[in-house]
Amino acid sequence: MKRLLVIHTGGTISMSQNQFNQVVTNEVNPISLHKDVIRQYAEVDEIHPFNVPSPHITLQHVIELRNLIKQSISTEKYSGFVITHGTDTLEETAYLLDLLLDVEAPIIITGAMRSSNEIGSDGLYNFISAVRVASSKQASNNGVMVVFNDEIHTARNVTKTHTSNINTFQSPNQGPLGILTKDKVQFYNQPYHQKSFSKISNELYVPLLKAYVGMQSDVLHFYAEQEVDGIVIEALGQGNLPPSCLDGIEACLNKDIPIVLVSRSFNGIVSPVYAYEGGGYTLAEKGLIFSNGLNGPKARLKLLVALSNNLDTGTLKQYFEEQF
Repeated sequence: MKRLLVIHTGGTISMSQNQFNQVVTNEVNPISLHKDVIRQYAEVDEIHPFNVPSPHITLQHVIELRNLIKQSISTEKYSGFVITHGTDTLEETAYLLDLLLDVEAPIIITGAMRSSNEIGSDGLYNFISAVRVASSKQASNNGVMVVFNDEIHTARNVTKTHTSNINTFQSPNQGPLGILTKDKVQFYNQPYHQKSFSKISNELYVPLLKAYVGMQSDVLHFYAEQEVDGIVIEALGQGNLPPSCLDGIEACLNKDIPIVLVSRSFNGIVSPVYAYEGGGYTLAEKGLIFSNGLNGPKARLKLLVALSNNLDTGTLKQYFEEQF
């Protein structure tokens, strides 16, 4: 039986609903009360480095998780890792860990949409599923994965798609990496191996903007004056912007602020196709970078990692447009 390190960080999976239908934090994680069930699948050691709702998660929390995993791997004591986490920012923690770690051992992140004492609570089930995947032979060398509602997803592709449904985590462009049945963990695909970097700076400022009809230049001029380190824009369609914001785009480019475009659309990737004013082709000609399928929050994390590791303009473009 494999030995796993379980890292509890808080979130709905660790909370309970009170008499006023409010979901509140517990001092004791309810998952830890089910040791007899958990032992059927693996030997586990549990640690609780922090206990916070996922909107409270910061880069420093993720760095702490990365360091805990690296230290634990060096002891050669554990064959895999399971992290419990709130769902609001789960995909960002998963993806940033994926960018910062290059390890063979499986790293699984899971959570719950319903707290521990609600009818239909999914926390223990998702946790057991995560333990099963982390114990699977096929789970190695797949990077960080998210296990939720009988599905296995890559950190790169998964996103939260519903505010309350237990089937919230989906991978819109690629679909799940695998599934769980009552007696099997089955992988259908093999994710590509992406380059990892060791550095991530808390000092960098990379805002995320969303394009809209008639978007103006005021915010972009503000960021140009602030000389932010980079900007990610959720652009329209395949990567287009209203002409009314182009003056602000130029102001940022004149300050050598890298701008990465993703799409605000739920599916698909950006592509420099349209040659009209504000179209993707003209934006690419100006030097804007087109991301290969990431959503806005993940592109922001990737840009933070790239800038933290001093990637030059050419390498930065390649880092976003190619899978390496």
